[in-house]
Amino acid sequence: MSPQPMSAGFADQVHEAQAAFRGALDALSRPGQPVTVGRPVAGLALGPAMAHLLLALTDDDTPVWWQNGDRVAADWLRFHTGATPAATPPGAAFAVISEPALMPPLAAFAAGSLESPEDSATLLIELISLESGPAVEWHGPGIRNKQTVRLAGLPDGFWADWQANHASFPQGVDIVFTCAGTALGLPRTTRVRRVEGI
Repeated sequence: MSPQPMSAGFADQVHEAQAAFRGALDALSRPGQPVTVGRPVAGLALGPAMAHLLLALTDDDTPVWWQNGDRVAADWLRFHTGATPAATPPGAAFAVISEPALMPPLAAFAAGSLESPEDSATLLIELISLESGPAVEWHGPGIRNKQTVRLAGLPDGFWADWQANHASFPQGVDIVFTCAGTALGLPRTTRVRRVEGI
């Protein structure tokens, strides 16, 4: 049997890379505001936003931890950006979470240090919906007054876990949630409160 051809990366390297990088910046600078990122990549079991963010954000200095051990996707990313797989969550600069209900606690990932908080991990979490889950209110930099967000598919206790992550600022992980071609950022500076009765 002949090997399957490698899935493509960016069709337009310069413009698509710039658009995806801008999408990541917009998502994290305006928490809770959905941003459209990318187009489908044929033959790859990653959503468009997830695939394009990985292409734009990773390189040979950013090891990536794959929750589901997806060798095809890991080989694809390494071919296009040089990013190597991380063996464990603490060793990852980026983490690809495809089954959020089974994800490790946030404290399992690199949180940086007081001297170098930038040495923390960014989690890319694929969800089934960015608009049909329990309502939570987000507050903080980049948000005017408040932002109500409804993310579906997160594990029980996730928001309590997030509160601990936020409390460790300037340390802590940042998160970009994705669903198909949409991304939504949750930086460590964002405070979250559950909304009852909505």
